[in-house]
Amino acid sequence: MKSAIAGAVLALTTSASAIAADRPVPPDPTLEFVFEEEVALSAGVAVGTTPYGGRSIAPIAGGTFKGPEISGTVLPGGWDWQLLRADGCLDLKADYFIKTDDGVTINVVNTAVACRTPDGKPGPVRTHAVFEAPNGKYDWMNRQTFIGSLVPGDEKVQSVRIRFYRVK
Repeated sequence: MKSAIAGAVLALTTSASAIAADRPVPPDPTLEFVFEEEVALSAGVAVGTTPYGGRSIAPIAGGTFKGPEISGTVLPGGWDWQLLRADGCLDLKADYFIKTDDGVTINVVNTAVACRTPDGKPGPVRTHAVFEAPNGKYDWMNRQTFIGSLVPGDEKVQSVRIRFYRVK
């Protein structure tokens, strides 16, 4: 049985290697800055310990965003879901809406994992954003891949600052 499985794996990998050798190597991705947002958060709500870890949520209170070709406000009413894992990392998932200066409302679902470095300092937080824009001027956002860089925002107002980049 083991030799049959090993033979099947070898056949698949050999076949995949032969196919890959016949195809051009895809270009390395590059990043294009799209916009930066400052998202204000209301006081967090502790949900408690779940089978997955310590759960809390922070209501999104509003904010602003600005980029070379898109700008507007972050609408209040979304949520930032946070899960403190057993390994000390924090899973983040935010679901909210932005409204462009020309009146278009776009849904944002942004996920990230925030962990400390081995020396205990906060590590960089990279996000993966998915946008849902209505058909029209901003529907290009529905067909692209975006990553972000998240840091603490304005200390006077509990907020986070996120820079979004399109992967090209």
